[in-house]
Amino acid sequence: MTRLGISIGVGQTRFAVRSPLAEKVWLCLFSEAGEERHAMTRDGPNWFLDPPGDRTGTHYGYRATGAWAPERGLWFDETKLLVDPYATELDSRFVQDPRLRHFGVDTADIVPKAVVSATADPVALQPPHFTPGGLIYEVNVRAFTWLHPEVPASLRGTVAALAHPAVVAHLKKLRVTAVELMPVVAWIDERHLPPLGLVNAWGYNPIAMMALDPGLCPGGIAELRETVAALHANGIGMLLDLVFNHTGESDVDGGVVSLRGLDNAAYSHAPDGTLINDTGCGNTLDFANPAVRALTLDAMRHFVVSCGIDGFRFDLAPVLARGPGFDPQAPIFREIAADPILSTRVMIAEPWDIGPGGYQLGNFPSNWFEWNDRFRDDLRQFWRGHQSIGTLATRLAGSNDVFGSTGDEAWCRSINFIASHDGFTLTDTVSYEQRHNGANGEQNRDGHVENFSWNNGAEGQTDDPAIAAARRADLKALLESLFASTGTIMLTAGDEFGRTQQGNNNAYCQDNAIGWVDWTNRDRELEDHVAGLAAMRASDPAKFARLHSDLRWLNEQGAEMTVPDWAAPDANSLSWQTGGRHFTIDRERRSVEIVAVPEEDWK
Repeated sequence: MTRLGISIGVGQTRFAVRSPLAEKVWLCLFSEAGEERHAMTRDGPNWFLDPPGDRTGTHYGYRATGAWAPERGLWFDETKLLVDPYATELDSRFVQDPRLRHFGVDTADIVPKAVVSATADPVALQPPHFTPGGLIYEVNVRAFTWLHPEVPASLRGTVAALAHPAVVAHLKKLRVTAVELMPVVAWIDERHLPPLGLVNAWGYNPIAMMALDPGLCPGGIAELRETVAALHANGIGMLLDLVFNHTGESDVDGGVVSLRGLDNAAYSHAPDGTLINDTGCGNTLDFANPAVRALTLDAMRHFVVSCGIDGFRFDLAPVLARGPGFDPQAPIFREIAADPILSTRVMIAEPWDIGPGGYQLGNFPSNWFEWNDRFRDDLRQFWRGHQSIGTLATRLAGSNDVFGSTGDEAWCRSINFIASHDGFTLTDTVSYEQRHNGANGEQNRDGHVENFSWNNGAEGQTDDPAIAAARRADLKALLESLFASTGTIMLTAGDEFGRTQQGNNNAYCQDNAIGWVDWTNRDRELEDHVAGLAAMRASDPAKFARLHSDLRWLNEQGAEMTVPDWAAPDANSLSWQTGGRHFTIDRERRSVEIVAVPEEDWK
């Protein structure tokens, strides 16, 4: 079977693309002289062509001919230039345009061209730079560095900025063990955004799964590779947040840009032919289709082999295991586990989507980590006075009720967090009861309705010192609870120093002051407090990573409770020991006291 993508050999370059139902496929080569079309040869479901010479640097795309019958899932239109699903470099960013979805209208002038790239020597495969029990730092590359005063203007907003000494110093101050980049592959704006004067600022709407977005990573694979190496040299891993659940071609009114015009069977369809929408984005990739799984695995291998990526976080991860219902024994899990490269990487699931039975927290493979939204919600509920001590203890101890245990030394699979890119920032959690998403242009109807947030007596910013003091106490209590918990923890960039989105809990389209991290006005005292918590945890992360490691619950007299009893519904305090520390949570005092335990008193 023909290998898909680009293969550069001696004296020739092979182009290969999958399009099983096309009648004809053309390779389109672009130069200053214009476009040259070359008919390709069929090889089963694939098409290939071997033009002579090393074509490194050549710009190209595809066109496919066949039936135009969207009602039957056929979207062939020779006038549409199609991006190679296996492209590893693009010459420009995607631009939303009505012509992308109009039959018979040529799009060569608006669709990015793929660029033939020479294959870089693979990096030496090392064990992942990832510490269970450590700190994952979630980063929106552009928003994180755009206002950083020490990063040169030419680097701001790019992947390369993450390797700047000032950024690395901040990561090391927080004892970050792995940076998790929000999507950096090439994406397209949702079509409702341009008329509103907005853009997609998060990247969760991809077209090309292997091609880095030229705006975020203008240096391409080399830039990402060098940044990963710089972080590794400082003991910091890099995880990529990948979106394999849908593509930016959207619903039936979306554009014909890549898969839709080549192999629309990559998308899940109901028996009547309509697109299944388990993502809320208009389409869902079909992981019952071996070609979709192959593209996914190839994309992951590409980033590991070419850049040394340590692992991946999967957006709306139940889609990966749908066929159509969620299957904990899905083929994708077996294929990753059997892969000699991917089986060595860290896998993190966002374990929910909006499809039937879409909430699957705790149901991914036993060696996968999972975002734990129950930790987030129960912690918030506790500190606003609406959750019990017993539930809090369960969350702090690793959410055994969700993940179970395979023994006293089992790794805790929970990724504990109290705020992420999606929802209120940490500061906004204690400053707003309601979302304030008017800037998104949807009459404040988008984003989560229930955030388990509170405002301490005033919505949003306030000059009241009492309210400000209460919010600060709540912020510290939330952060202290997070850093005291069993599991691997995650902090979203800027939450350590009071980042706000002005009450917007769905800032995906705010590439502006709402979404950018404000470095100049950061709360340095809060930042230093978080750094102290991070140092405490970093002293022995394994103690926080293993279920039942050496955790001991204590009663009010300080004696160990063999069988913890938190039946009292009005209990407001909790004490335990782990990791050489004594922790006491007191809800009434809005505090988490952390005291080192002398070695002679430990155990």
